[in-house]
Amino acid sequence: MYGTIARMQLKPGALDAMMAFGREQPPPPGDGVMLVFQMDNNPDELYLIVAAESEEAYRAVANSPEQHQRFLQMMELLVAEPDWHDGRVVAAQTPALNIE
Repeated sequence: MYGTIARMQLKPGALDAMMAFGREQPPPPGDGVMLVFQMDNNPDELYLIVAAESEEAYRAVANSPEQHQRFLQMMELLVAEPDWHDGRVVAAQTPALNIE
């Protein structure tokens, strides 16, 4: 698996809009996963984790025109561009997750 971890700073009051935006997005390719963490000490700070089945699948989505349009929409809810960290998943334990 391959993906990214991104630190995002929301505009004040944008959490509900960001969560609605996230629910509208297609799932990561293959057996991918997406997780969003909200920080306890700053509710407007989120960490996004997205992993796709392979680096090729991840990059195909990341470099697509559709993803660029989604990125532009997401930026309307953020103070600044996310701080991205791409890399390979080297370990995981994932019992069934279904968080709403």
